[in-house]
Amino acid sequence: MDSPPRYRQLAQHYLQAIQAGTLQPGDRLPSLRALMRQHGISLSTALQLCRTLESEGWAEARERSGYFVRRPQRLRTPPMDEPATDRAPDPAQYVGIHERVSDFVTRRRYGEVQLDLSVARGAPSLYPFEALRAQMTRLLRQRPQMLTTAAPSRSRTPFKEAIAHRALRAGMALSPDDVLPTNGCIEALNLALRAVAKPGDTVAVESPTFYGLLQVLESLGMRALEIPTSPQTGLSIEALELAIGAYPNIQAVVVVPHLQNPLGSVMPDSHKARLVALCEQQGIALIEDDTYTELLDGPASPPALKAFDRSGNVIHCASLHKVLAPGLRLGWVHAGRWHARVQMLKYAQTRSNEELSQWAAGQYMGTGAYDRHLRQLRDRLRLQRERTADSVARHFPAGTRINLPPGGLQLWVELPERLSSDRVFDAALREHILFAPGTLFSNSSRCDHFLRLNCGWPWSPALEAGLRRLGEIAAEVAAAPAPAAPRAGTAARPGRRLPSPG
Repeated sequence: MDSPPRYRQLAQHYLQAIQAGTLQPGDRLPSLRALMRQHGISLSTALQLCRTLESEGWAEARERSGYFVRRPQRLRTPPMDEPATDRAPDPAQYVGIHERVSDFVTRRRYGEVQLDLSVARGAPSLYPFEALRAQMTRLLRQRPQMLTTAAPSRSRTPFKEAIAHRALRAGMALSPDDVLPTNGCIEALNLALRAVAKPGDTVAVESPTFYGLLQVLESLGMRALEIPTSPQTGLSIEALELAIGAYPNIQAVVVVPHLQNPLGSVMPDSHKARLVALCEQQGIALIEDDTYTELLDGPASPPALKAFDRSGNVIHCASLHKVLAPGLRLGWVHAGRWHARVQMLKYAQTRSNEELSQWAAGQYMGTGAYDRHLRQLRDRLRLQRERTADSVARHFPAGTRINLPPGGLQLWVELPERLSSDRVFDAALREHILFAPGTLFSNSSRCDHFLRLNCGWPWSPALEAGLRRLGEIAAEVAAAPAPAAPRAGTAARPGRRLPSPG
């Protein structure tokens, strides 16, 4: 593969300095003469370098003064509105999203997708493949019986010990025996919900929320009660209090306190304490999805909801899917006072997890290499999020809003003028670009004009071009006439279904 031209390489060099904060908005870039002298380049190359930074929104030319670092475009976009929290939420309803999600997954799997921005996952190159491969090779050499012997249900693996040890950073005091390995966080959530609720029961969820959770609730025959959720501070405690007063049969609350999917919000510690206390007082199980905490910018781990739990009322669920190895599907659950029931449900549903991945992941997590990997992962994701946000701010229609979270793999984007993300989705897929439309993240229509973009792929000219084209598609759809409304007398089906492939 040909290397980028010299001016592009140097533009990337200065861009990294800007994104790292070495060069701040308002700082003067080196003059053309200085660039020529420092890098041994021609005047033409120096000009191309500066004009590239200018065209991409990172620099601005000032008459007779040179080029200066520009305030990033994303910082000039208006913030998203806070949700209304002074009225009871919509009535709890049976989830009807599975058909929409199945259709979306089918189109992602079988469509000719050239740019996939729909998943919340990092690129394979972001994860320590070689270290994990070497760890597994050593283990199989030392313990070949792992492949031919059923895993004991009560074994104390390095994985359980590593999770219990790292839980101390989040304010949790766990024994390795409290850690029940699962097939990803989605199985942990499934087990938690089955332990505390039954078909027909009401479960309070964030709105918007991860569509996988809505699928689980639908498969279990439970009702979802959507609680307004702030793009900054997470689930509204005030709205939940109103909901509890209006719907006394709520059996559980499910929340993602850190880097909520899809909003990216982070719940303040004071809100966590209030939420844990409220659920305990009301006798409502609190289920915590802690999948994304390790992706928060900065070295400190904020306390988990479980850290505020004094009665065993919080069920803590998490996984390594986003932070270490998506292919392992290795998660866990600490079920508090429901531990014995969850353990029984796990045995009935899938038996014990195999041991090889637990040993390999656990041994790696017990070394300093794991923390070094996490620091590098967070740094790379931060740069990718910021570049994606800047590209959206430059190329999407005027009035687009972005929620730029302090970590994680995704951006939540609000389209202007309540533009339908389903219409943009259909138009983009015809050009082989895929994203997650907002209709997947709510059982109602309140998220129709939002979309979620993945920021897990390393930046490239192809990615920049794809985001530019996606913005152009959104503008074209906004300018086109809206589809005709259904004729009078046409029966409306609950929920909207994405068109079938082809």
